[in-house]
Amino acid sequence: MKILVYSSLFYPSIGGLETVVSILAHEFVYLGHEVKLVSQTPTTVPRFFPFEVIRRPHPQHLLKLIRWCDVYFQPNVSLKGILPLLISPKPWVVSHNNWYTRQNGSLGWQDYLKHLIIRFATNISVSQAVANHILTPSTVIPNPYQEDIFYEMPDIHRDKELVFLGRLVSDKGVDVLLKALANLKQINQFPRLTIIGGGAEEAQLRQQARDLHIWEPVNFVGVKVGKELAQLLNAHKIMVVPSRWQEPFGIVALEGIACGCVVVGSAGGGLKEAIGSCGLTFANGDSQALTQVLAQLLTQPNLLSQYRQNAASHLADHRKAEIAKAYLKILEETIR
Repeated sequence: MKILVYSSLFYPSIGGLETVVSILAHEFVYLGHEVKLVSQTPTTVPRFFPFEVIRRPHPQHLLKLIRWCDVYFQPNVSLKGILPLLISPKPWVVSHNNWYTRQNGSLGWQDYLKHLIIRFATNISVSQAVANHILTPSTVIPNPYQEDIFYEMPDIHRDKELVFLGRLVSDKGVDVLLKALANLKQINQFPRLTIIGGGAEEAQLRQQARDLHIWEPVNFVGVKVGKELAQLLNAHKIMVVPSRWQEPFGIVALEGIACGCVVVGSAGGGLKEAIGSCGLTFANGDSQALTQVLAQLLTQPNLLSQYRQNAASHLADHRKAEIAKAYLKILEETIR
């Protein structure tokens, strides 16, 4: 099968969508299919992929690629990427990894158009929450994670309490976590927090930690990837995903679970589906609720053990080979 993948974001861009696209493209090739990937992300850093990557192609080049493929696969709808389909129709599959709204939750004309045109595609949603959002019928296939990178490492001593992994922007709610840490201090609990990632609000968050007098137990370590990241996660007991906005899914939760962390995350959107039975949730943006959940886990280590026991069965539903096969089944059925 000749599969053309159109993903606006791809390496060297870093994020959940980019991770999923890379996993699926690699697995499609491994399972014997021919893959070409189109992206609007430029790069000056050469890197080998087992599939051809075409960056910012001219419209005529994109049209030629669509004529080449058996099926056209878009992770998230790109209006720019579907125009050639009007000239050369091909079986079209879209996986929905996000909400089609403006940042404030309202719908712009682009969002109305996306909700309209996906009626003509075969649709996949990464969570039931996203499936409910798009309204058009879709098959729910959860996101995979990189199990060859993220796994438990028994030789690493798990002696740190809390870890956050993500971009340091307001949507990710690190400020909510810092408030909860200050609340824990008031009830004589003093967990250490490692903050992994970078972003526009890092300086503001560092200042907030100083203002709340919790600077000492908070460690900003910057961006980490690959094996170094997995080793760092293995040193922690609890991963906190305190997003203010409703996450469509949350691959970071799978990575934490795979590394032996119990995950505490915000309840809105699809994040609770990513966490499953391997942790607890709290109301988005509610630092008091987060404080209560963390206090419970920090004082009851038996609960941590109980949630960790659920990890293997939960992660089995997110193995990259099985997720890729589920996608391929949809692609093949769409061609037929």
